[in-house]
Amino acid sequence: MKSVIGWGFIGAGGITKRVMNDFKELSDAKLVAVFSRTEANAVQLALPYGAKAYTDCEAMIRNPEVDAIYVATPHHLHMKHACLALELGKPVLCEKPFAPNAAQVRKMVEKARKTGTYLMEAMWTRFFPVTRKVMQWVSDGAIGDVHYLTADFGFSAAENPQSRLFNPDMAGGSLLDVGVYAVSYASMVFGSMPVEVLSRSRSTSTGVDARMACLLEYENGQMASLFSSISTSTPQEVRIIGTKGHIEVPRFWSPREARLIIGDRLEDTIKDERIGEGFGYEFTAVHEDLRAGRKENALITLDESIAVAETLDTLRAQWGLVYPFEG
Repeated sequence: MKSVIGWGFIGAGGITKRVMNDFKELSDAKLVAVFSRTEANAVQLALPYGAKAYTDCEAMIRNPEVDAIYVATPHHLHMKHACLALELGKPVLCEKPFAPNAAQVRKMVEKARKTGTYLMEAMWTRFFPVTRKVMQWVSDGAIGDVHYLTADFGFSAAENPQSRLFNPDMAGGSLLDVGVYAVSYASMVFGSMPVEVLSRSRSTSTGVDARMACLLEYENGQMASLFSSISTSTPQEVRIIGTKGHIEVPRFWSPREARLIIGDRLEDTIKDERIGEGFGYEFTAVHEDLRAGRKENALITLDESIAVAETLDTLRAQWGLVYPFEG
């Protein structure tokens, strides 16, 4: 792999622009090409960085200067774009959720394994120094045996049927937009799929979930209480509770600090004084994997991405939420 990795971005929307603010600070990465269905959007993102704008996705992927692909299109297009890049032999970092359902995630993983090409879900939360420290506290037994985890991620958005958040044709709803962070965090801490899932949701006028609450029980009796919403603002915090103490992680999905509390005493803290949002951490992880010849990342394996997608499927099945493209 080259010393400077050339990236092609599929999608030029809001998340891509946020990512680019951090990406441009990486010394070993360069934006080479941008694809968007709208030429003006592709040009707007590409031009300041000397990248080439495309409205032909396959042509962009085939550009020999493109070493890796970042997929940042709406959820329902992830599989299509990721599989095209994998078929053409380009490593892929694909935004969360990997795809709207587990069947599509499995197809992506099968394509990656069949072609021997790198694939990773862009669950950026895993790669923050704060998250890594939290997992060290857990694995070291700092809070004893972990019994319980709570996580909430909610914000209030005005209902707009044309917005991807509320559009069932684009796999809208709180679960896939922000609830996935909470489900994935519980998976990271407990290390397995839940054996029991109980949940409730309330729908928008378009039929997607406006908010949901669930209780997940794991093999050894651990439990996770999770909440997500696109109609309610919440603290956006994780608490991991054990027999000796607990860990608090404000804004857990993009954390800048965490607190280790034993009894009623603050035992330790970690702070991330980074500049920017922190998207660079996951790109650095991809670069390390590619240079080491790895086909997937150890912090968010492909099998775990499938397992998380299966849990999301179970939740939606309990609400009877089926997207139109799922038939």
